[in-house]
Amino acid sequence: MRPKAAWPRRIKVEMQTSAARMGEPKPSGPLTMLSQAAILLTALLFGGMVLYSFGFASFLFSALPADAAGPLLRRAFPHFYVFVVGCALAGVALTASIDRTSALILGLIALTALLARQVLMPAINAATDAGNRRRFGVLHTGSVLVTLAHIAGSAAVILRLSA
Repeated sequence: MRPKAAWPRRIKVEMQTSAARMGEPKPSGPLTMLSQAAILLTALLFGGMVLYSFGFASFLFSALPADAAGPLLRRAFPHFYVFVVGCALAGVALTASIDRTSALILGLIALTALLARQVLMPAINAATDAGNRRRFGVLHTGSVLVTLAHIAGSAAVILRLSA
């Protein structure tokens, strides 16, 4: 008589255990609620940045003449950065006790968004006003890279917290 292989039985037991776990309610409590709030807030940050960067800004330039879209976008950007800083700082407060890496990422997003609002945006506006297209191009590229890093960072936080 041949001995039975152990591996098919082990897989069957593991599948049954996983199926049983799926039907069980997940643990709840302050920590879970805190992490859920942090995920939702970071998702709001992520979605807001994606919508503003890839939706609103590009829509303005496709729907309005450049001489109208530019000044409107210039007026909207400070509010965008306040949104980013506010959401990121609130995210830091929510994640500080549950995931320090996420809190650090969100803190860096808040800090660099503040620097972009206070330093980079005025420099971009000055280059535009002076008609210095080369300087504008370099600064605008920097602004785009900062925003892409913010989007990637917030995505990383969502993935960390939801794992």
